[in-house]
Amino acid sequence: MINKRMTIEEIVTKHPNLIETFESKGFKGLNNKAILKQVGRLPLETVLTNKKMNVDAFIALLNESFAKDQVTDVTLMEKEKKENAINISGLLPCPVRLPLLEILNEHKNIDNINYELKAAAEGLDWIKEEVMNAKTEDDLADVFISAGFDLFFEEDLMKKFKNQNVFKDYTGLDDYNTDFENKDISLKDPSGDYSMLAVVPAVFLVNKKELGDRPAPKTWKDLLDPMYEKSISLPVSDFDLFNAILIHLYKYYGEEAVEKLGKGLVESMHPAEMVKSDKRKTKKKPAITIMPYFFTRMALPGGVMEPVWPEDGAIISPIFMLTKKDKKEQVESIAKLFASKEVGEIFAHKGLFPCVNKEVDNRIEGKTFKWIGWDYINNNNIGEILRNCMELFEKGMN
Repeated sequence: MINKRMTIEEIVTKHPNLIETFESKGFKGLNNKAILKQVGRLPLETVLTNKKMNVDAFIALLNESFAKDQVTDVTLMEKEKKENAINISGLLPCPVRLPLLEILNEHKNIDNINYELKAAAEGLDWIKEEVMNAKTEDDLADVFISAGFDLFFEEDLMKKFKNQNVFKDYTGLDDYNTDFENKDISLKDPSGDYSMLAVVPAVFLVNKKELGDRPAPKTWKDLLDPMYEKSISLPVSDFDLFNAILIHLYKYYGEEAVEKLGKGLVESMHPAEMVKSDKRKTKKKPAITIMPYFFTRMALPGGVMEPVWPEDGAIISPIFMLTKKDKKEQVESIAKLFASKEVGEIFAHKGLFPCVNKEVDNRIEGKTFKWIGWDYINNNNIGEILRNCMELFEKGMN
């Protein structure tokens, strides 16, 4: 795992594939040994501070770039299945996965815990299959952690077990962080079934050069203007966030809004690619990209890429946790660990995923959020809405 005390020379020597990541952020010539020795001897923290770049965000991006290929002790431990142990299953956002696994491995009952917590980039299909094949609650893991509207609210996935009163929130968080307190936001599940740990905010990154004479969008409704057709890049492969964007636009602006978003699509990219889209050698570059807030912090100050936090609030994809109601004695300490201030600060500071724990300073300076709300979730068939949204989006693309 890369840390701020390592030098650039040390990092790229061990992980030469990261040279491209450095270059996309303005570090040139690292393939040249003479240049590498000249700029590579200082600690990474010092170099980034001198360039006025966010240290934690940049290091998290480096770690995310090779997380899939990295083999660590904590990853190996995931494969050691123990009998009669508590099972944890799910996905963790790439920028925070390794530090969270390290904390989990320090848990007092780790010898009685099995876990399979994959990088979010690997997708939810394997969990969906596990849940879909589960005939009773005994076939489910005891703790689930992930983002994803479809996984948690589809009638044939987690919702069928929610309706059977299988889950209970054991985090002990009675009040959520005041960053989420306004007339439109109430993140805490009123039924006490779902636990929420943090949120992934979706914001805009504007390429001022590609935007030309057009004004930068300030709200989600602005994005639907015909002037932005074939000008928007979306995280289509990031299903959790993409679904969150679709369902929010559907709720607030109707079917036409989802179709218009499809008309705006110029291409789909991973957020790490979006940040450096101004350097791509394609004929058509996106003028606006929608991405997790974390990746906007990678944009170089003074460059053509400018982050915009929507005035009507960043659409959020919540990071949920489900714990089995009848396993309170075994799972309560795990629930409290993931809802703790220590873990919350990892979410908020390393991943820039604002945390619900009220003791955590999310460092978001009063920014607002957009959330569809529990009433909408509980009174609608979310799976059916998402399928309809996808059809509308694809119709707009064609």
